[in-house]
Amino acid sequence: MPILEKLQPQAVFAHFEQLCAIPHGSGNTKAISDYLVRFAAARGLRHIQDAHNNVIIFCPGTPGYETAAPVILQGHMDMVCETAPDCAKDLTREGLDLFIDGDTIGARGTTLGGDDGIAVAMALAILDADDIPHPPLEVVLTVDEETGMLGADALDASVLQGRTMLNLDSEDEGILTVSCAGGNVSVCTLPVTRAAFPGTALTVTVSGLLGGHSGAEIDKGRGNANQLLGRVLYAVGARTALRVVCVDGGLKDNAIPRESRAVITVADSDAAQAAIADMDAALRHEYAAADPDVFVRAEPVQPQMPPMDAASTQRAVCMLCCLPNGIQAMSQDIPGLVQTSLNLGILTTDEQCVQASFCVRSSVATQKEMLVARLRCLMAQLGGSVDVSGDYPAWEFRKDSPLRERMIDVFREQYGHDPKVEAIHAGVECGLFAGKLPGLDCVSFGPDLTEIHTCRERMHIASVQRVWRYTLEVLRRCKGAKRKTALCKIA
Repeated sequence: MPILEKLQPQAVFAHFEQLCAIPHGSGNTKAISDYLVRFAAARGLRHIQDAHNNVIIFCPGTPGYETAAPVILQGHMDMVCETAPDCAKDLTREGLDLFIDGDTIGARGTTLGGDDGIAVAMALAILDADDIPHPPLEVVLTVDEETGMLGADALDASVLQGRTMLNLDSEDEGILTVSCAGGNVSVCTLPVTRAAFPGTALTVTVSGLLGGHSGAEIDKGRGNANQLLGRVLYAVGARTALRVVCVDGGLKDNAIPRESRAVITVADSDAAQAAIADMDAALRHEYAAADPDVFVRAEPVQPQMPPMDAASTQRAVCMLCCLPNGIQAMSQDIPGLVQTSLNLGILTTDEQCVQASFCVRSSVATQKEMLVARLRCLMAQLGGSVDVSGDYPAWEFRKDSPLRERMIDVFREQYGHDPKVEAIHAGVECGLFAGKLPGLDCVSFGPDLTEIHTCRERMHIASVQRVWRYTLEVLRRCKGAKRKTALCKIA
């Protein structure tokens, strides 16, 4: 039985619920991409599905808008898949279990994927309607935005004629985003050597953290479990001989990790436990306000492989303690804006190496390059390496933006006050599209989504309703600009 069927606008929530029934985590988007293709085909809409599973759907303008310049509606179809520790759901195969709590929608034990399922749902509702006035639409729904905007990077944008784009990938109603940071994924690899070591084996866990989005919430002072694990291991090594077997934590490079674990072998178990207890108390004190439920604990374990030797252990602990993490610079031009940061999002170990995956962000290209250089310098000293992928440019502020002014006017009329116009530290696909489509006029906006990329994610129903009305009015007013004859042909 549908959970959202009584909510308005009915079409938006119906499409959202249908999308939530399809597994669509980053890297697992074939099923949802095919669903979008079937949607377009059933309605006779021209569409393109590329080899990466990106989908573009073309829709003619409604009566009176036939010759208006096309408008691009853009969002991404993939979601961050996080599950609560007590949730057995397999998000690679199963859909979400939705629930309504007052004015919010959530998913039991998992992330909701409102980021960016609501953009897809709104776009489908517009395409499905016959009573919404709009210019010709080019609906661009990309894949793998959450893992470095890989879909947008690979997309062939030459088929797009629009130079006005509404990006529905923001999570705060009342904010019009007009600029964002660039970024990349930098993976640090440290080779290790293993050797037998007599002692007591323990699993050390750092957990209870809130986590969150590594761009939008990097300024909240929340603990990074992977980085804190490094501190704990250093403290243990200062009390007793220590060998690391493995370190593992985090699931997404762009999510602040909530939990991280190490398997270690120690010469003196009592000394190790005392160090861990001291670190537990220290972290509870340090994060009493930002992360009040943090804890550190140790339990006996049977290791699955030999520990690293003394030199490899020392290098691994040094890597975790010394690799930069968090805010590195604040903007000098925009008060309160994080300019440069990085997040140690994923930590993994196999028999041959330890890998630390970072999401690197900056609105200044040279500072992004500087952070990669810092990682390379440190890893070179430790005998390791750094591989960079998914690099995307910053989206620069456009001083002359007819779309921004139109959206401010509509917002003022509907809400009775001015919107907040801002740049953000989180990456959005607008930067890639601006690079592919010269002269692109773009604004990113959306309804209230709280605690995205966590199992506490909620989508606010009344906010969706207001943003839906706002979007339709913006589209209604996109009539003045005329389609250029040279752009009439769509490949």
